[in-house]
Amino acid sequence: MALAVTEKDFHCNVNNSAHHTNRFSKDRLIVRRGQDFLLSVSFNREFRQGADTLQLTVETGPKASDSAGTRSVFGVPSVVKSKSWGATIQKTSQNTVTLKITSPPDASIGKYSLSLQTGTTPVQNYTIGNLIVLFNPWCSEDWVYLPKEDERQEYVMSNFGLLYRGSYDNIEGLPWNFGQFEEDVMEICLWMLNASPKFKRDPGEDCSARCNPTYVGRIVSAMVNSNDDNGVLMGRWTDNFEGGVSPMSWSDSVSILRKWHKSGGQPVKYGQCWVFAAVMCTVMRCLGIPTRVVSNFDSAHDSDGNLTIDMYRGNAKKQNESVWNFHVWVESWMRRPDLQGDFGGWQVLDPTPQERSEGAFCCGPAPVKAILEGHTEHKYDVPFVFAEVNADIVVWYVESDGTKTKMRTDTQSVGKNISTKAVGSDARTDITSSYKYPEGSAKEREVYTLAVSKGHVTGGVRPPTAPEQPEITLKIEEQSAPVRGQNISLRLIVHSNSTVTRKMTVNINADSMCYNGVCAEDFWSENRDVEVQPQKEVKISILIPYSKYKDHVLESKTMRVEALTKPPWSSKGFHTSKNVILSSPALSLQVFGMPFLFADMEAEVVMENPLDEPLTDCVLTLTGPGLLRSPRVSRVANIGPKTVMRAQISFEPFKMGKMVLVANFKCNLFKDIKAYSTVNVVF
Repeated sequence: MALAVTEKDFHCNVNNSAHHTNRFSKDRLIVRRGQDFLLSVSFNREFRQGADTLQLTVETGPKASDSAGTRSVFGVPSVVKSKSWGATIQKTSQNTVTLKITSPPDASIGKYSLSLQTGTTPVQNYTIGNLIVLFNPWCSEDWVYLPKEDERQEYVMSNFGLLYRGSYDNIEGLPWNFGQFEEDVMEICLWMLNASPKFKRDPGEDCSARCNPTYVGRIVSAMVNSNDDNGVLMGRWTDNFEGGVSPMSWSDSVSILRKWHKSGGQPVKYGQCWVFAAVMCTVMRCLGIPTRVVSNFDSAHDSDGNLTIDMYRGNAKKQNESVWNFHVWVESWMRRPDLQGDFGGWQVLDPTPQERSEGAFCCGPAPVKAILEGHTEHKYDVPFVFAEVNADIVVWYVESDGTKTKMRTDTQSVGKNISTKAVGSDARTDITSSYKYPEGSAKEREVYTLAVSKGHVTGGVRPPTAPEQPEITLKIEEQSAPVRGQNISLRLIVHSNSTVTRKMTVNINADSMCYNGVCAEDFWSENRDVEVQPQKEVKISILIPYSKYKDHVLESKTMRVEALTKPPWSSKGFHTSKNVILSSPALSLQVFGMPFLFADMEAEVVMENPLDEPLTDCVLTLTGPGLLRSPRVSRVANIGPKTVMRAQISFEPFKMGKMVLVANFKCNLFKDIKAYSTVNVVF
């Protein structure tokens, strides 16, 4: 009697638990490459080893082939080699055979079909079913192998994180739900790969290349922004978010990915750098590549590739380069066998559309080790990222006739307090030392010189210059913490290195500035006459009234205060600037009740209005995968001057594990103030 398949069992619960994928699903087979999994097949009669033969076929992609590595045919039992699929018989019981199937550690990731052929006469072919294969940071032969378990839990398995924004001296953590294990996110991530231009151009080649995390990282970096390919997010860096929502409103990746997928691939409006990075982190963790979100403060955008940022003051009309108040990207962990030398480990990937890389708006993976050592000859986009963390700034004064005079060179301001969430806690970890040597050190200048010499530049290269000792130095300090809704109190310090008394007129002005360093509009200015004695300093108080900035410094804008003097006794001017980050009122979120599955719980949100005027158009939104099935949006009554708002929201957890509840409050004067609380749900 011919051998015929009657039943099959993927042992999804057992396999997925062993492969760390059971949070995705318990009834759908999702495995990690390079690691075996079990399959049981029942037949219409007893399986006779030696007499009956079985052959398995796995395929991925629309043009699967053996030569491309997207199709494999192997017998049972087979000799399992490190670079091929194979299977052995684990056990037999009556008419059932349990197979142990192993995928190679360099298998292409994605959706596979599995079929079985019985070798008895007549030959029969059976479709067994589908499975998903992911990268495997637990497998030492996989290029994304991460040795430490606590780091794997943080950078692959954690569905919550903190993104850092603000300024280098006023860093705030933004809670974010990555949600990589939420229902349908895996499907959306795989759909994203198939929506890329490279898949559409050559599906067979694209699926074959998905064995390489470097390739997949570049695809995801390009697809998270919409600039070339109807990717996930459309960026906008103004206050006009008509037709969409402010980037400040988002607090999770899932709602963004679902909105994009549901629309058939129409870009979601709108994103800025931290939103792009957070969505990419979700996709990469979902696919199995260890990834973390990184924030760089005073981040340079070098347009001409010479590792120098030229800033123009005076009669300058247009600024081509800028220093972002902060910029956010991701690092993903992978080996880089495509590069000569030891450049594996953390790699910078940046989905925010800034400059084209090989014709597309993507960036990376750029090895952090290459950035640290100034090896700007390596791919991908190392010079651009090097400039973001370590470019020199040259400030020029432009005369009315267009003549330029260099005022100062700043070698130490770019790239400060580079930050990411700590492993296993909500603390902030400073990783600046992994990107560059200490500012001002001989080694840092040596690396900068090497980077300039090796970089593939698109503009003129200016060799590094030694720090100068200007005759006059200007510095702006905060006299008190700047709070939105209150007057801003600053201090200008004018220091003289001259041997004679100097008199000058200092122009002090304030403008609103998008966090990416682009000036929006000037709104306040005044001149001060200053006389400073030799080797002395003068302190000048500056007061910027709330009435002057309240209609200008909105949404994600910050305040930039500058001081500039071009005295007649000097051939060059003197300049300084400071970005002032206005803090918003604190929002508190507390959770009450026992954190049991489907138990009644309550969240209380509290905020005090610190102003002498009421807050109107108040909206409170709660989100929390596993805690709330959909966002809870509540319109809150106006909050009077110096009054406290309290709001209670009930909910029932419906998933076990560590879940995070995020509250978002906005009104006419304050936008998107956030708070979060962790809930460990048990059965």
